[in-house]
Amino acid sequence: MTTIDTTPAAAYRVSHLDAIEAESIFVMREVVAELERPVLLFSGGKDSIVMLRLAQKAFAPARIPFPVMHVDTGHNFDEVLDYRDQQVAELGLQLVVASVPEALEAGLVRESADGTRNRIQTPVLLAAVEKHRFDALFGGARRDEEKARAKERMFSFRDDFGQWDPKNQRPELWSLYNGRHHPGESIRVFPMSNWTELDVWHYIAQERLALPSIYYAHERTVIERDGMLYAVNEFITPRGSEEPFKARVRYRTVGDASCTAAVLSEADTVDLVIEEVAATRITERGATRGDDRVSEAAMEDRKREGYF
Repeated sequence: MTTIDTTPAAAYRVSHLDAIEAESIFVMREVVAELERPVLLFSGGKDSIVMLRLAQKAFAPARIPFPVMHVDTGHNFDEVLDYRDQQVAELGLQLVVASVPEALEAGLVRESADGTRNRIQTPVLLAAVEKHRFDALFGGARRDEEKARAKERMFSFRDDFGQWDPKNQRPELWSLYNGRHHPGESIRVFPMSNWTELDVWHYIAQERLALPSIYYAHERTVIERDGMLYAVNEFITPRGSEEPFKARVRYRTVGDASCTAAVLSEADTVDLVIEEVAATRITERGATRGDDRVSEAAMEDRKREGYF
């Protein structure tokens, strides 16, 4: 007599990280299948570093089948630029640099009175998109970063002026994505929309990803301005009664050195950063980006104009 084993098999489980990784990889493959000239926006920040790893996994064992682009304002942290160039060399990537300093010299844009360049990235980005005829731009934006980010879909349609209308977005029922567009129009694609900052750090730990050193606690000369700690450098100098002092800080997000603040921290390892992020109650942009404090709708205004 044959005995049938009725013991239930071990339950098949997919971890949260595996699930969001699979979703992001699926979105990347959809873009390459549907559109002709995608590009990945790569600044050397933690989100774009994770995006690069996702792209590697999506198309392995082949090389990443699209270039990476950095909108270079000229106000970068040296550590981040060094990391960017190292990754490009190691992975054999094609790097497209959209240069704000070159645009300033050519008269395409004009620097604002406060010396920050975040606002003038947009026309430089749009000019590069037109020049290279990119029809899909991968970005590492996440919905937990900022209120305007939360209005985006995975596929965010942009008109032939590069502009975004939050009221005119395409449905994405059952994870079906519509990349149809006319010449001159483009799609911004955000495969990490359903990730959080904590997810990003858990993934960095899981994949053992190297990051620019400024993401970890280190000693730096800073000033306090508008309740935030800015590093003293060629772009940020003390004003009036501001007194430079040394503090142990790290950066939660990487933007221009002229508008990105640090936070007090002792977290000098991935595990300690994860503990710190798990306990915080303010997003990284809200805590460290001075350019988002211009108004409640600062990010949305920039996105409507064509920002990332």
